[in-house]
Amino acid sequence: MAENPARSIFAQSALLDHSRTLGGWASGVRFVLRNGRISAIESGVAAQAGDERHACVIPGLGNLHSHAFQRGMAGLAEQRGDTDDSFWTWREVMYRFLDRMTPGDLHALAAMAYLEMLESGFTRVGEFHYLHHDPEGRAYGDPAEMSAAIARAAGEVGLGLTLLPVFYAHSGFGAQPPSEGQRRFLHDLDGFARLLDGARRAVSGLDDAVVGLAPHSLRAVSPEQLSVLETMVPGAPVHIHIAEQVREVEDCLAWSGQRPVEWLLDHAEVNPRWCLVHATHMTEEETRRLARSGAVAGPCPITEANLGDGLFPARAFLAEGGRWGVGSDSNVLIDGTEELRLFEYGQRLQHRGRNIVASGETRSTGETLWRQAVEGGAQALGVKGGLSIGLPFDAVSLDLDHPSLAARDSDRLLDGLVFAAGRSAVDCVWRFGAQVVSGGRHLARDAVVRRYRDSLGRLIG
Repeated sequence: MAENPARSIFAQSALLDHSRTLGGWASGVRFVLRNGRISAIESGVAAQAGDERHACVIPGLGNLHSHAFQRGMAGLAEQRGDTDDSFWTWREVMYRFLDRMTPGDLHALAAMAYLEMLESGFTRVGEFHYLHHDPEGRAYGDPAEMSAAIARAAGEVGLGLTLLPVFYAHSGFGAQPPSEGQRRFLHDLDGFARLLDGARRAVSGLDDAVVGLAPHSLRAVSPEQLSVLETMVPGAPVHIHIAEQVREVEDCLAWSGQRPVEWLLDHAEVNPRWCLVHATHMTEEETRRLARSGAVAGPCPITEANLGDGLFPARAFLAEGGRWGVGSDSNVLIDGTEELRLFEYGQRLQHRGRNIVASGETRSTGETLWRQAVEGGAQALGVKGGLSIGLPFDAVSLDLDHPSLAARDSDRLLDGLVFAAGRSAVDCVWRFGAQVVSGGRHLARDAVVRRYRDSLGRLIG
């Protein structure tokens, strides 16, 4: 196939990859794109005729943890029940919500979620996908039919996809039998191998898609199953929910005599391809060991606040050189800047201080948050992140006319973006070189919203 002609995007300023010769903030930057990738970067230059011109360009964020179908239940679990509400009562609402969901419904809900991710600055998602079977719990003729719905949604709106099919077999520690509400999630190892093959076919038409896998949690897999799962996707991402809830920690201690993160580090080969989602409740020793393993921690601050989970021990984790990114998890609110803001604000409330996450390198909390989330998110999603030669042009331009970005430059722009302007300052978004958002609005928004509303009317009407 013949190559597409090169095109150029000029930015008055851009945040480039520190690991390259051109690093940090640069002025007068020309990105030359060919077939969606950056083929050349020039800095300190003037715009040329034919360049597409923008004020400020930064790398897109990776969203390392999403359950796309839960976008449809945003706000549906905010009424108090007869007992104290918790993650566990919220989960029962979730089980009821998905009872009638079809592949078409999943496509509609995922497209809505993915569109909003792009509008808020996410350019890739790790879809932790566990809704596999029909409403009766039977496998579809194509075991990856629901995975294909996810892939179609990502392709439709132009979001990069790391698909993480979830293995789910049990309802609690010690291989307890699954519950009726979990019937649509369940596999044995042979069936899961067929699902992985189907998932690879489902994403084959997408640009730079990645397929990893996700043992749902230590509650949902046995130790024997976990040891097999680790070998099924050599070199690819492995994600797992862990230590999200205090009850989960207590149940793991009762089962094994160890805490969840402690048990996993002792019994699995946790390394840089792993992402431990949430990891909220850790001791100092667990925090130190996780940071030194090279794995990525995956806090999801909006969801963790919504569910009352707790706060990730960021200060201790970062002091040990830990890598992290953010996810939108339940998609109750999709906003990349809000995830980063809550990540920092949670630490301020916990430690009663300010600018907790800021590094000594820049002293800018906004830039530290954005850059670390880009790097950690990319690692967790099995790709390289940032704006560098050879990488896809996954980028965000900012509206410098926004009042909260006025009279700012370089790292002060990211402080203004994360802590004041938020997603309202996102102007354009490109994914694999294609512009999918303009003026803060996705180009396919109207059609996606109409289909989303139709599906939701059937699901909760």
